[in-house]
Amino acid sequence: MEQISWEEFSKVELRVGKVLQAFPLPQARRPAYVLTIDFGPELGVKTSSAQLTALYTTEELIGKLVVAVVNLPPKQIGKVRSECLVTGFPTERGEVVLCVPERPVPLGAKLF
Repeated sequence: MEQISWEEFSKVELRVGKVLQAFPLPQARRPAYVLTIDFGPELGVKTSSAQLTALYTTEELIGKLVVAVVNLPPKQIGKVRSECLVTGFPTERGEVVLCVPERPVPLGAKLF
C-alpha cells in the first residue's frame, strides 16, 4: 500500500450529508441510484451516482446520513453529473455497505 502524507490526507474533504432523494439510474452500466444529498449551508446540495442497489432501496436511503468526498471534480455518468463520491465498503460478494456516522452529526461536518 502506498503511503500518503498528512498534508495530502488533509486535502480530502470527507463530509456528512443527508440523502434527500434517491432514484434508479437506468442507463448505468452497473445498477446504480442517483442521490441528491444535502451537505448543509456551507456546501449545499450535491448529486451523486452510487452503486448501492444490492443492499439498499431508494426508500431506505432517503433521510440517511452518508459520508462523501466533496472536493473531487464532477464526473459525467450517463446523463448524471456526479458532484461527490459517496463512500462505502465492499462485502465479500462485492455489494456496497455505506460508510455512515454512528450518531447524528451536523450536515457538512468534516471527517478527521
